[in-house]
Amino acid sequence: MGKKEIYTQKVIFVTKCMLAAYILTAGLLLLLAFLLYRFGLSEKVVSVCIIAIYIIVTFLAGLIAGKRAGKKRYLWGLAMGVLYFGILVVVSMVVNKGPQDVAGNMMTVFFLCAGSGMLGGMIS
Repeated sequence: MGKKEIYTQKVIFVTKCMLAAYILTAGLLLLLAFLLYRFGLSEKVVSVCIIAIYIIVTFLAGLIAGKRAGKKRYLWGLAMGVLYFGILVVVSMVVNKGPQDVAGNMMTVFFLCAGSGMLGGMIS
């Protein structure tokens, strides 16, 4: 296998991993919306659940990436967390038409996503 083929395989794997992560995120957010509707959860509980979803999903993405990588697993996990955060910020900025609503918790969410992805990679 040439370098180009290996690079292509890695890009395809990362794309699949991110797609799976966002599908899982959508499913968990739908479950949270159902729970909000059914039980009338408070805003604080919903915020904590959203952060927990970010942590769980990036941990699982890092775990999967670390298992496949074999070497430098923590870097692959970190990459998954940072990429997840990057896509999250871009989508939030497009939906909100600017950074004003995103900037409040941006650093906290970045460290949570990056750290849990890296932890997932280390554990794998």
